[in-house]
Amino acid sequence: MTEAAHKQNLLDLDREGLERFFADTLGEKRYRAHQVMKWIHHRHVTAFDDMTDLGKALRAKLEAHAEVRVPTVQFDKPSEDGTHKWLLGMDGRNAIETVYIPDKGRGTLCVSSQVGCALNCTFCSTATQGFNRNLSTAEIVGQVWTAARHLGNVPHKQRKLTNVVMMGMGEPLANFDNVVRAMSVMRDDLGYGLANKRVTLSTAGMVPMIDRLAQESDVSLAVSLHAPNDALRDQLVPLNRKYPIAELMDACVRYALRKKGESVTFEYTLMKDVNDQPAHARELVRLLRAFDRAVQMKDAAKINLIPFNPFPGTRYERPDDAAIRAFQKLLNEAGMIAPVRRTRGDDIDAACGQLKGQVVDRTRRQAEFQKTLATRGVRAAGEDDTGAAHAA
Repeated sequence: MTEAAHKQNLLDLDREGLERFFADTLGEKRYRAHQVMKWIHHRHVTAFDDMTDLGKALRAKLEAHAEVRVPTVQFDKPSEDGTHKWLLGMDGRNAIETVYIPDKGRGTLCVSSQVGCALNCTFCSTATQGFNRNLSTAEIVGQVWTAARHLGNVPHKQRKLTNVVMMGMGEPLANFDNVVRAMSVMRDDLGYGLANKRVTLSTAGMVPMIDRLAQESDVSLAVSLHAPNDALRDQLVPLNRKYPIAELMDACVRYALRKKGESVTFEYTLMKDVNDQPAHARELVRLLRAFDRAVQMKDAAKINLIPFNPFPGTRYERPDDAAIRAFQKLLNEAGMIAPVRRTRGDDIDAACGQLKGQVVDRTRRQAEFQKTLATRGVRAAGEDDTGAAHAA
């Protein structure tokens, strides 16, 4: 085992954990943790010798017992629309993607929680790469650190990074402890100073963990719904077979009630001739209006419509603009606010559902996907003429 393996990566610790580390491991005052957090997250300094308001003795202790190890940037790629994607190395074999999306008055970072994803949603590019492991807190926070440094972000000042969404690779609630700790750093004034409502966790519907999240964190909740009935959602989101829509909606009601009036966002990816028909829209209205009644709040349910973003090998297609507008109109006429999410970063494969890093798959899903494509004579995304997969 190397010397570095014995050292505590300080990106793994939230404020409380860092205070304990200073007190119990270093024998120092807890407030020293606050100084170091500012150096790491506000000034993006990783070398202890450069933390000039710390004494030499303390810096020597930190050098002996700790490190600030950030992800390796394997490439960063800007889009023509201002979107920016990073491929970040997590270890010697795996890498994940993180995407920054600028918009009017806000800048949103889409953060990954796992290397790959185990849930196998059939319309998601990430799912085709299979699953390797959960990310550590340091690896999650490290994505924010990388983007903030690139953007020149300074907490509490005019900043470009205003929102974080846990909507990247992976199911965040399947990596609960590390994700919650990372979101604590994002919201801490000594970290990235984001308001609770500006940090959003998106889940495919892990019902018990939604209840736990309501108790242990205070962030916005988004649910990847994508279908208004169980028969269709079973096909699109296999997790639905374990936690069907009725159970999922009950958990969302409990979350909204516990958060005292906070709305829940439901994500709905529109796929041609799959879930984009008028009957689906009317069924969706009934489902979400029932949610509003249960929470006893108008517009407790928010709906985001996401036109499907194609990727090589998928069997799904994007609906035409007329079908998207017709679906949206039915929701609007029922009194629902249903914005259509503008596709961003599709020229660099950074749009919703397109994230695809480098995953040493432990689930054999990559091989299964490649076999399926071979029968259709289709080349997978990121595959070269030798048949080897790569990120680009």
